[in-house]
Amino acid sequence: MGLTLALLKVVNPPTTAVQIERRMSSWIHRTNYRKTYAFVPLSRISPHLQNAVIAAEDGRFYSHHGFDWKEIQIAASEDLEDGRRRGASTITQQLVKNLFLSTGRSWIRKGVEFTIVPLAEGILGKRRILELYLNVVEWGPGVYGAEAASRNWYHEPAAALTREQAIQLAAILPAPLRRRPGHMGAYAEKIAEHMRQAGT
Repeated sequence: MGLTLALLKVVNPPTTAVQIERRMSSWIHRTNYRKTYAFVPLSRISPHLQNAVIAAEDGRFYSHHGFDWKEIQIAASEDLEDGRRRGASTITQQLVKNLFLSTGRSWIRKGVEFTIVPLAEGILGKRRILELYLNVVEWGPGVYGAEAASRNWYHEPAAALTREQAIQLAAILPAPLRRRPGHMGAYAEKIAEHMRQAGT
């Protein structure tokens, strides 16, 4: 795994485990599947989108080492109180899941993820982790990466995204197969507020 991560420090992944999972699911269920995947350098992704995704998915991205123990503690206490499950995955954890694992929830998957995340943090570094995540994450059915998402939803490159567009795209991430930009007003406003608090 260390060698694979070392390669990913300089080589852009041609596909991911989640992309393969979606393709196989379409074959099994005989549904139409069209993949759009375009990898671009972080410098060609709007800083607004970078900031919006961090605000939405992992507000302490630059201060933790792969796991946000504060969020994990909050999620665990909420699960114990009312039985609901609250997500506490960091961007690094989500990247590992996208690249190597699956969308399914299991303790086995979490265990594997737990071993890979510290390696990813140590080998890749924060900038490359963010670049990879923004380029492989799912932004809609068959839509992978910020460039594909921006062109799919706004018909322009990721570099040109406005702050408002970036917030709307970030609001898709918790449920990319169901959500569309412009239909999550309260959640988008919450992301905007987190960005204001962070000075971005």
